[in-house]
This record gives sequence, structure tokens and C-alpha cells, in this order.
Amino acid sequence: MFYANGPDALASRDTVLSMSGLQFMEAVRDGTLPQPPIGRLLNYRVTEVAPGRVVFAGTPTFDHCNPLGTVHGGWYGTLLDSCMACAVMTRVPQGSYYTTLEYKVNVTRALPIGMAIEAIGTVSHAGRSTGVAEGVIRGVEDGKLYATGSTTCLIMAGRP
Repeated sequence: MFYANGPDALASRDTVLSMSGLQFMEAVRDGTLPQPPIGRLLNYRVTEVAPGRVVFAGTPTFDHCNPLGTVHGGWYGTLLDSCMACAVMTRVPQGSYYTTLEYKVNVTRALPIGMAIEAIGTVSHAGRSTGVAEGVIRGVEDGKLYATGSTTCLIMAGRP
């Protein structure tokens, strides 16, 4: 596993468009393509990929806290955006790509610093131009639900 360490380390547009979204996400999981660089900063990575489903593993640290010393809501939001949108990516056909149109997060309880979590994204709809997914963040050891989310993504055909 490695994270992109500069723009040149990211997959090129041609590389992305030459693969289905599922193939792309499998390559990230397998280390053929780099993990997203934000994952290094926020301490998370892709661990599972299947059609319509992506799992990220992560652990918040003190660096991810707000001024009150609790995990910042943006950490939950970024993990959920990542797992949900990447789940949609697994349903994107070769020659196309996606972007998040909107997402919503509901934090259900405070996540302790150092708690290993899984962020699980699951597709409920993948059409020609939109994808919809739901996500959850659960503690690995305690199984508790820490946050839920939903997203709508645009699916677009690549242009030469």
C-alpha cells in the first residue's frame, strides 16, 4: 500500500478512463494505483472493494480533533464521502468517471481518539448519469454505529 506523494503519482486521466470503476478501485486496493493522498493526512485507506461496495479502514488521532478535543465532524464527513463515492465508482463503466454532487452526514455518537473504524459505502442506485449510496462508520472492536451518510454522485462520460 502506498499513497500518492505528488500529482505525477496519481493515475492519469487516460489510465482512469481505460478501466471500469471497479477495476480502478481494485487497483487502488491492491496497490497497483496509489491510495488517495488525503488518506495519509486523515489516517485511512481502502481495504475492501466489491461491485457496489467499498470499505475504508481508519483511526482518528489527536490531529483530527476540533478545539474541544473531540474528533472533528469533517473527519467523519471525509470518510463517509470517500467510502460512498468510491462505492459508486465501482459501478461506473469504462470510459466514464464520477464526482460527488452532494452528501449528508449524521454523527450518532462521539468517536474516541484511537478507535479503529470501518467506513462502509453501499450503492443503492447506479444509473447512466447518477449514483446514490449510503454509508456507515462503525467501530471495529465495539461494532457501534458512529455515523451514517448518504450521497448522490454524477456519472459522466469522459471526453477524448
